[in-house]
Amino acid sequence: RRQGLLLNMALSRGLKCCQRIFSWIPVVIISCVVLWSYYAYVFELCFFTLRNTLEKVAYLLVFHVCFIMFCWTYWKAIFTPPSTPTKKFQLSYSDKERYEMEERPDVQKQILIDIAKKLPIFTRAQSGAIRFCDHCQLIKPDRCHHCSVCETCILKMDHHCPWVNNCVGFSNYKFFLLFLSYSILYCVFISSTVFQYFLKFWVEELPNSHAKFHVLFLLFVALMFFVSLTFLFGYHCWLVAKNRSTLEAFSAPVFQNGPDRDGFNVGFRRNLLQVFGEDKKLWLFPVFTSQGDGHYFPLRTLSESRNPLLASEERWGEDGGSDEDSTGEQDIRVGVQGQSLSHSG
Repeated sequence: RRQGLLLNMALSRGLKCCQRIFSWIPVVIISCVVLWSYYAYVFELCFFTLRNTLEKVAYLLVFHVCFIMFCWTYWKAIFTPPSTPTKKFQLSYSDKERYEMEERPDVQKQILIDIAKKLPIFTRAQSGAIRFCDHCQLIKPDRCHHCSVCETCILKMDHHCPWVNNCVGFSNYKFFLLFLSYSILYCVFISSTVFQYFLKFWVEELPNSHAKFHVLFLLFVALMFFVSLTFLFGYHCWLVAKNRSTLEAFSAPVFQNGPDRDGFNVGFRRNLLQVFGEDKKLWLFPVFTSQGDGHYFPLRTLSESRNPLLASEERWGEDGGSDEDSTGEQDIRVGVQGQSLSHSG
């Protein structure tokens, strides 16, 4: 029996290792396509096909700006660790023991409600219960979801993207949006500059060479990615405007008064600032500028933000962390309440 248990553990570890290796395949595919596009554009088009020196320099300069911004944002989207809830949302030893020892569901539900009163939580599960993660053993903050791939709870989880092999959430959503936008810009620039040489190769104004193959496929690949990325980017722009995540677009968050897809929608401008921050000079750069800490978000209606059953902001400030953290969180809440008052007015 012991040998069988050890064998199962070894197989499980081996399977997880294989899954982690295979999860990088989409990233490797994208990286290979991008590296080939760099070679095809810089060498086959600019160095071997173009004859005008000024045109060649201009193309290379703009291309490298687009290429660097694309690689920078893609790197940040891949390697920025997704944010997870702080220890304040984990059950204490005594609460965890009390919760696990209790067999009555109604009493377990009441235990979680009592604990959640100390936290800034306004959403519930579809059943109306407090959203609790059995795997991570914590009460989920608003807009937080458990990712089965990452095997942890992710703050403001949008989706798990195989093309970046990472969870897109609070910590890297801005980077993901910039990655999509610079990908589209990269494809548009390549398509617009390659098209005239595509036609010249097609009508045989330019001599047949190995550059012809690269130029032809460069245009087709750029157009193909442009079409698919444009639809995806447009969808996420709509999500930002509505202040929804992909998960919330499919399943509306549940509040005390029931499901509400626009529960976090505080107006287009404020929705935009939540993702990109106040400093507009940094909007186009993959530098983290999103507002808040991912645990609490302004609500559309004042009545929800004053939900007496699910949150007591004063107790949250008293119970959590250091004085410096509590002061910062209190300032955030005061600003949020002011935004809610102005929006309701």
